[in-house]
Amino acid sequence: MQKYDELLVSLRKVIRAIDLHSKQLNKTSGLTGPQLLIMTDVEQTDGITASRIAQNVNLSPATVTNILDRLENRNLVTRVRSQLDKRRVGIYLTQSGKEILADAPQPLQEHFIEQFSALEEWEQSQLLSSMQRIATMMDAQSIDAAPLLEVGLLTRAADSKIAE
Repeated sequence: MQKYDELLVSLRKVIRAIDLHSKQLNKTSGLTGPQLLIMTDVEQTDGITASRIAQNVNLSPATVTNILDRLENRNLVTRVRSQLDKRRVGIYLTQSGKEILADAPQPLQEHFIEQFSALEEWEQSQLLSSMQRIATMMDAQSIDAAPLLEVGLLTRAADSKIAE
């Protein structure tokens, strides 16, 4: 097997592990990874704005707004316009949102972070550099991505093309 084949197999394994965890998260809590990440951010800062969430979770404001719309439709978050500054809209968890978040499993990346943190500094830097290079080689530099291990529709579509 060629080295590039081995690398592609490893990448597919990572994608598959993320996908399996994402399905388990959705099955147990009804949330996607990005929804969980955003709800966790809202929990940490009551009244946070959508733009601050976008900065914190490294997703575009449009993506965050779309996810907040879905969470609000499910009565998991609520938006409240500031009485002092009508331009400012704060995001809050509802009681249902707090309950779902309390019962949600821990994100996959917590295990990853423990393992990664146990590595020597040079090895962490080497892995980071390698993954950044792979992302560039796959023309993925501008893809909207949060620091959360979750597979979305784009990845599933890419997997389908790879399998063909």
